[in-house]
Amino acid sequence: MKKDDKASISLKKVISISIILLFIMGIGVMAASSKLNNVKIILSDGYEMDVLTSKTKISEILDENHIILLPTENVIPSLDEEISDNKTIRIAQNGVNSKETEIVSEELSMEKVLADYNSVTEKIIKEQVTIAYETETKDLSTGNGQKEVKIVQNGVDGLKEISYKVKYLNGQEVEKIQISENVIQNPVNCIKEIRNKKVVQVTSRSSSSVSTSAPSVSNSTSSLASKVSGMTPKVTTLNASAYCAASCGGNTKTACGATAKAWYTVAAGKGYAMGTIIYIPYFANQPNGGWFIVQDRGGAITNNKLDVYMSSYSECINFGRRNLECYIYEF
Repeated sequence: MKKDDKASISLKKVISISIILLFIMGIGVMAASSKLNNVKIILSDGYEMDVLTSKTKISEILDENHIILLPTENVIPSLDEEISDNKTIRIAQNGVNSKETEIVSEELSMEKVLADYNSVTEKIIKEQVTIAYETETKDLSTGNGQKEVKIVQNGVDGLKEISYKVKYLNGQEVEKIQISENVIQNPVNCIKEIRNKKVVQVTSRSSSSVSTSAPSVSNSTSSLASKVSGMTPKVTTLNASAYCAASCGGNTKTACGATAKAWYTVAAGKGYAMGTIIYIPYFANQPNGGWFIVQDRGGAITNNKLDVYMSSYSECINFGRRNLECYIYEF
């Protein structure tokens, strides 16, 4: 082969290789100039596939990946639209709410997460609740005569504290569970007694002065009642307690100088003069028939209180303290 022929062949080879390189470089430039997108395609059966494409139109992306829509299917975004920012194509059966589908497919932002967050809190709270007192009625009457009801102990409500665990959802109470209960103050029951009504009949008035000495118990009723014959008493309620020789250290000497006598002597405030006669229906069944005379004073005895002298300490304890209706005869 001649040297000229060899040179011609070499030149052709160089030109061919150059053309090939230029073609490859052109393809590379074209690929580099095209923006590739990573697109997610969600089929109607839930299957997901990720594809890399330079296409932006929905129909072209589906054609490129050999995806054909069935008559019962629709695509979001539509075939004529460009791919959206979330790079997602969803194929769904006809009848699926497109608006709901778009919401599902949209990217979640931190603001949306916080907006949908449900705030749940729990607190321990305490409440004070009143404990209602009860009423006890004691029937101490006999026979078929007139009867009356007396309140011998006023009722007082109690108080308790209840602790709850309370759950709140977005500031609204959704659950409340009691976890403890503590009684702060027990209630005091109201006590009523039904007794025979005492009818005081006074026929005449004696002008003799009131004696501050203590006659025998057997004569106390007739003696004191006769002294107030015809007088109109002042009716009031006094808070009554009881005392005896034991509670006074054995001293039975009264403030007026007389010796204290059970079921006869009472200590009253300075608003009631010595010798004032008091009838107390509550004691109508006692030996004195309910008649007393003021013969004593006391450091804690004010004008709205009364201290009844009794024969024993146990009687005083059993009596306690009561609000009693009193008929006051003052001279």
